[in-house]
Amino acid sequence: MTVNELITKEDLKAFKAELLEEMRSMLQPDRAESKQWIKSQEVRRLLGISPGTLQNLRVNGTLSYTKVGGILYYKQEDIGRLLEGKEKSWKG
Repeated sequence: MTVNELITKEDLKAFKAELLEEMRSMLQPDRAESKQWIKSQEVRRLLGISPGTLQNLRVNGTLSYTKVGGILYYKQEDIGRLLEGKEKSWKG
């Protein structure tokens, strides 16, 4: 072992502090990033629709989805667009 490879207690403390800070920032609930994909149940809750209505949105192409292992996922941005359209129809 050479002198350049030696790790001091101060190095470890600095690493620990940096690691903890990074973990805290990742766990913040108000992070700018939100999840990109949403499951069917949450989509129905957000849009206030039934399972049948959600199926109709998929079938008629209004809402795109991805199926992974039998679970349907929807993009957050697509749900946002539907919510905006729904809000406009309420006002109109």
